[in-house]
Amino acid sequence: MLRRVLCTVLFVGALPPLAEASQGHISVVLLGATGDLAKKYLWQGLFQLYMDQVSSGHSFTFHGAALTALEPGQRLMFDVLKKLACPPDESPDRCAVLKDQFLKLSQYHQLKTAENYTVLNREIETLLRQEGLKEAGRIFYFSVPPFAYTEIARHINSSCRPPPGAWLRVVLEKPFGHDLASAQQLAAELTSFFREEEMYRVDHYLGKQAVAHILPFRDQNRQFLDPIWNRHHVERVEIVLKETVDAKGRTSFYEQYGVIRDVLQNHLTEALMFLTMELPANVTRAEEVLQSKLQAFQSLRGLEKNSAVLGQYQAYASQVQEELQKAQDYISTTPTFAGVLVHSDSLRWEGVPFLLTSGKALDERVGYVRVLFKNRAYCTQRETLRDAGHSQCKAKQIIFYIGHGTLNTPAVLVSRNLFRPVMPEGSWREAVGQSDLHIFGQPLSDYYVYSPVKERDAYSVLISNIYHARKDFFITTENLLASWGFWTPLLDSISHQPPRLYPGGAENQHLLDFEMVSGQVAFILAEPVELLNPNKLMPSDYRTIQSKFRQRPLVSAWSEDLISQLASDIEQTASRTVARSGQFHLALSGGSSPVVLFQRLARHHYAFPWKHTHIWLVDERCVPLTDTESNFFSLHSHLLQSVRVPYFNVHPMPVHLNQRLCVEEDRGTELYAKEIMALVANASFDLVLLGVGTDGHTASLFPHSENGLEGAQTVVLTESPVRPHQRMSLSLPLINKARQVFVLVLGRGKHDITALLSRVGHEPRKWPVSGVNPSSGQLVWYVDYEALLG
Repeated sequence: MLRRVLCTVLFVGALPPLAEASQGHISVVLLGATGDLAKKYLWQGLFQLYMDQVSSGHSFTFHGAALTALEPGQRLMFDVLKKLACPPDESPDRCAVLKDQFLKLSQYHQLKTAENYTVLNREIETLLRQEGLKEAGRIFYFSVPPFAYTEIARHINSSCRPPPGAWLRVVLEKPFGHDLASAQQLAAELTSFFREEEMYRVDHYLGKQAVAHILPFRDQNRQFLDPIWNRHHVERVEIVLKETVDAKGRTSFYEQYGVIRDVLQNHLTEALMFLTMELPANVTRAEEVLQSKLQAFQSLRGLEKNSAVLGQYQAYASQVQEELQKAQDYISTTPTFAGVLVHSDSLRWEGVPFLLTSGKALDERVGYVRVLFKNRAYCTQRETLRDAGHSQCKAKQIIFYIGHGTLNTPAVLVSRNLFRPVMPEGSWREAVGQSDLHIFGQPLSDYYVYSPVKERDAYSVLISNIYHARKDFFITTENLLASWGFWTPLLDSISHQPPRLYPGGAENQHLLDFEMVSGQVAFILAEPVELLNPNKLMPSDYRTIQSKFRQRPLVSAWSEDLISQLASDIEQTASRTVARSGQFHLALSGGSSPVVLFQRLARHHYAFPWKHTHIWLVDERCVPLTDTESNFFSLHSHLLQSVRVPYFNVHPMPVHLNQRLCVEEDRGTELYAKEIMALVANASFDLVLLGVGTDGHTASLFPHSENGLEGAQTVVLTESPVRPHQRMSLSLPLINKARQVFVLVLGRGKHDITALLSRVGHEPRKWPVSGVNPSSGQLVWYVDYEALLG
C-alpha cells in the first residue's frame, strides 16, 4: 500500500522528489479519533504534518482509534477526513493529491481490549514487512479522558511498543490531574510504563505563535532587553485570556476544574515561565530551557487566599442544574473568572506584580501577554504633538498578542520609544499600512508591529514539534509537579469561597475590576446583590446578584450570612485603606444591630489591620461610659477588649465632662469635632457604619431634630424621644463627607420602615436616614431578608 501511494505521488509530479534513502517509517496512532478535539484540530494537524514532511524521507501511516466498533467508527472518522483543508497558499492540484494520499494512508481501528492492541501491533509490523520498510518510531496521541490513560499505557507498553531501535512518543492532553496529589499519582502510574523522554504533555498554548516566540524574542533582542528586563524598569506584567463564550455544554468538566485549573495553572503559567525564567545560553536546547523553567518556579512566592479574586457568571448555576440534573437549591462555588496576583522573589523580578487573568462570559475574546515598563518622564509638549518614536512620555510596552480581539491575529508589538526589535525575517514580517486601530489606548502607529508570515494553528505547531522531538514545547513531569505545587495551596484555600456573581458580557461593566494592595488583590467595588427568585420565597431560593435600594447598592441575605459579608467588606476596606494611606478611620454606631457584627469581627477576622485603625463613635447616649446603656460600653464589651487596637486610636465621645453629662457649656461637641479635624484628613471618615430606627432615625439624628440635619456643625447634641433622652451625634453633613457609608438594617421589626424608605425621596426632616447621601463616597445598604421582606 505504501509503495503504491508514494509512486502515485511521484507520478503526478505535484511534489518534490523523495529522499534517496528512506529514513524509516512513522506510525501515528490517534486515540479518540472521533472525538471533538480530533475533529476540530488533531486530524488537521496530522494532515499538516504530512504535507510538511512528505518529502523528508520518512513514510507515514495514520491509525485512528476509538472504542466505537469498526464500521461506525470508520464512517465517523472518514467524514472528518473528507473535510480536511490545505493552507491558502497551497496549490489546488498539490492539495488534492496530498489529501487523497492522506486518506489512503489512514485507517480506523477499534481499540477496546488488550487483544485489540496486539492486533494493531501485528498489522503495523506486517505492513512494514510487506513494504520492506524499517520502523523509525511510533506516535500515540491520547485524545481521551485522563482516567483512561493508565489502562491505555499498560496496553501500549505490554503489546504495542515499536521494535528496538525505533522511538516511542506518547502525547498526553490536559488535564494532568486535579491538584498536586492527583498529578503525582498520575505521573507515577505513567512513569511505570513510559520513560520521561517518551512522554509529551501538550499545553496547546505553547503552540500559539505569539507565546512560542517569547523566548526567541528575548534571545534575539538581548542587547536591548538585558538592561531593562528587570524590577528596576518593569512596572507590571499582565497575562490575560478572556472569552465571550460561557461553559454551557461543558459544565460537567467545569464543575470539576473551574477557570484556575482550566487556564491559569497551565496556559497562563507557561507564559509566565517564559517571561520570568533566566535565559539559557542556548534557547534551542530543551534541557537548558526546562532547567531554567524549574528554577523560575522555585522563585515564585506562595499564593494565599487573598492573592485571587473570583467570579462566576450569573447563568452558570442554572446551566449546572440543567446539565448535571442538580436540585434547584444546588449552589456551585466554581469560579468562571479569576484574577491572580503572582510575585517572584528572584533578584530580577522582586516586587514586580504579575497579573494572571482569565474568565468566561466576558466582554471580548482576546489573549495577550503585556509587559508594561515604568515611565518617570514628564513632557511639557501636549499629547497630540508627541512623536511616538521619540517621546519618552508615551507608554512603553511589549505585547505578545496571542490572537482575536482588536487585531484578530497573532502579533508582537513593541513601543516605538523602546527599540526596533530584531525579528526572524522568514517567519515574522512587519505590518504595513497600519490602520486607525488602538491597542491599550494607543494608536497602532505607536508600535512596531509584527505578525507571522504564515499563520498556523497551535496543534499543527505542536504536532510538528512532536515529530522533531522538541521537548521544550511540552510539559515534563518535573515541570507539571512544580506548577501543581505552586497552585494547589491557593485552590485548597478558596475551595469553599463563594465567587462574585457577574451578569456576563458587556453588562459586567466595573464589577470585575480589581486592584493590587499590599501584595493582595481585591475587587474595587462592593458586591451588589439581590434575590434570585423574589416570587417564591423559600430559604433555598435566595441567591445574591446585582440589585439596588434607594438607587444604591444593596446586599441582602439571611442575617448570619449578611453579617459575615459585612464584616468581610469592612476588613477589605480597612486593608485597602491602610495600604493606601497608612491608617483607617472607622466610625461605628451604637444600638443592638451592630453587636453581632462586633462579635463577628472579634472572633473571625484576625487579619484585620487593628494596629492601624482608629475607632470613632457615630453617636453616644449621655450616660457615663461605664454604664451598660453606653454605646461605648457595648463596643468595648463586644469588640475592643478582644482586639489589639492601640489605646490612643480609640476615640469615645466626651459626653461626661466635669462630672456632668452633655452640658453644652462643657463644649464636648467642640472637643470631638476638633479631634476629628486634627486626625481625620478633610474630616472624611474612611467608613461610617449606620443603623436605622423604626422611626427612620440614624445615628442620634431623629425626625424633626433641631440639630445635625444641616448646617456647619459636625458634632451636635440632640434629643431622643426615648430614654436616655440626651444624645451626642455626628451630624448628617459630616456623615456625608465619608468615603464609604454602610447602613445595616436587621430584623422583621424593621420591615415597615424599610418598605417606606424604598419609596420615599430625600426628606431628612421626616426620615433622617433618607438624607444619607455621601457627596463623593459610596453608600451600600446591608438589609437582611426579614427586614426586606417581612
